Parts: sequence; structure tokens; C-alpha cells
Amino acid sequence: MSTTTKTSLKLPFKVRLLLAAHSFSVNAFCRSDSTAVNRPLMNLFDPKASPSTSTKPDRGIVSSDIMLDATRKLWFRLYTNTAAAAGATTPIIVYFHGGGFAFMAANSMIYDDLCKRLAREVPAIVVSVNYRLSPEHRYPSQYEDGFDVLKFIDNPKFEGFPASSANTKMQFFIAGDSAGGNLAHHVALKACEHEFSRLNLVGVIELQPFFGGEERTESEMKLVGAPLISVKRTDWMWKAFLPQGCNRDHQAVNVFGPNCVDISHLPFPPTLVFIGGFDPLQDWQRKYVEGLRKSGKKVYKIEYPNAFHGFYGFAELPESWLLIAEVKSFVQNQLAT
Repeated sequence: MSTTTKTSLKLPFKVRLLLAAHSFSVNAFCRSDSTAVNRPLMNLFDPKASPSTSTKPDRGIVSSDIMLDATRKLWFRLYTNTAAAAGATTPIIVYFHGGGFAFMAANSMIYDDLCKRLAREVPAIVVSVNYRLSPEHRYPSQYEDGFDVLKFIDNPKFEGFPASSANTKMQFFIAGDSAGGNLAHHVALKACEHEFSRLNLVGVIELQPFFGGEERTESEMKLVGAPLISVKRTDWMWKAFLPQGCNRDHQAVNVFGPNCVDISHLPFPPTLVFIGGFDPLQDWQRKYVEGLRKSGKKVYKIEYPNAFHGFYGFAELPESWLLIAEVKSFVQNQLAT
């Protein structure tokens, strides 16, 4: 760990312990050539949470798991707030978990807790997607899974939303953290070109999105030893995710790089991007914000100087709650426009 990180980033013992356990599991149970992950051993370090049933809600939040395609193990966890007013005014947040496309799940405890907080505090209906993981399933599997979930919940036959909103156009947001933030961007691009029957995309929310490129940025080189993320680890993740023979300037990675697709003509919605001062990916996230602006899109950037990559998953950190408040404000503002 660098001297700057050691002297400047103060974390509670529990947070440091959990981060160390995650780093150990990734280093120990992943093949160095990015071709395999020992899932049974990895799962020992990724505890899962059961749904909160209607008979035993978690502080007003009820959740259930809904299977789309058993052959792909594609499912989502649906969170509803029993205290929120039902109807079209209750927004939907389709959420994609992080983990470098290779780790974690919709029912991982850290994401179950985060999605409950979003459902409770915004408030919102949250659809947390369990997509296929790399390296077993490479690009574009994750993007396809994400868009298939949108089409599934858009189908009037899906009865998981409140009855009072079943026949009303519902406002929805696409959100995600880290690799899930990357997913949020690319799935939103697909959504912009699709005619939904009962959904209306009004915003994108990206928590420290996972972007990159062949270039080594200043933050990647400076923040050696920062928690959770390193150049070596992100290189492994991109190699495990991308098709064989592709480099990090692929449009999935470097979205405004040399192989980018022009999105200026698309109705890409207002986007909220969170950046942390101890995240090695921060320069790529700023490039992304600038790319959206140059494409004529509305984007809001919020930076927390003392936040590391993944801080939002730890409710004991004050920045985690500041982020929830900012998400709530963004959602309410988009619904009001």
C-alpha cells in the first residue's frame, strides 16, 4: 500500500477486515490467466441473503426471487417497499451488481443490503439482476442478460409490480456499481433504441463505473495499494470478460475511446456518476463524464475525496449514506421533470 493511502485513508476495522477477505479470495481462487474461477471456494467468502418474505419483512421491505431463464440461471430479486405509496409515482430501479463481471451475485449480502436501502430510502421498487459471470460467460452475455430483464418486466404479463400501476407507464432508472455501472451504461444504450410498452427510461445511476482502456491513467499509477482495486486485478477482469484477442480499447471498456460508437443521436437520459478519491478508476470515470457531455448528454458528477472503490456497500461509512441521499434527490428531480 502506498504511503499516501496509508496515511490518508482511515477505515473501521470491520471494513478493513471484509476488504482483506475479499482480496484474499480473489487472489487465491482465480486462475492467473483469467480462464477460471473456483466458484465453490469463492462462495465461501461471498455470503448470501435469503429473500425477505411478506410474513417477515425487513423494516418494510419485502423481496422475492423471480427466474427468467433457468438454463442461463438468469433471475432477479424484486424489492418492494410496503410503506411506499403504490402506483405509477413509485419509480423502478433496475440494478446491476458489481464484481468485475466475474464475482458477486444479486443475493450477495452486501448487495441485498444496498438494494434494501435504496428501496426504503428513495423509495423505489428495485429489480436486482443476477446476470451470468465471466470468464465462463464473456461479453456480450452480461449485456444480453440485462436487456432481457428489461423486456421481461416490460411485458404486461409480468405481475410483480403493484396492481395500481399495471396499466400505467412506469418511470424507471437503470443503475449499477463498478462493473454494474458499466452494464448500466450499455444496457441503457440498448433501451434507448427499444420501444417499451409500459416502461419509460428517465435516468441512469452509476456508482464508480468500471471503465478502462489501454492507456494507464495517473490515478491507476498513483493509487497502487488502494483497497479492492489494482491495475493487475482490473487487467485480469477485462481479460476474463472480453472475447479472446480483444484489448482494453474495446468499446465495452473504453466507451469514448478510439473504437467508440457515436451516441449523440440517441435519447440517452440524464446520468448521475459517483467518483471516489481513492478509486484507481476515477480518471476513467471522469473521461466518461466528459464523453457524455461532448455527446450532448446531461450528466451530474459527485465526488467523495475519501471514498475507496466499493464504499457504498458499507453502511457504517458516512459517504455511503450521502450517496443514498444523492440518489434519492436525483430520482425525485427526474420524476418531477
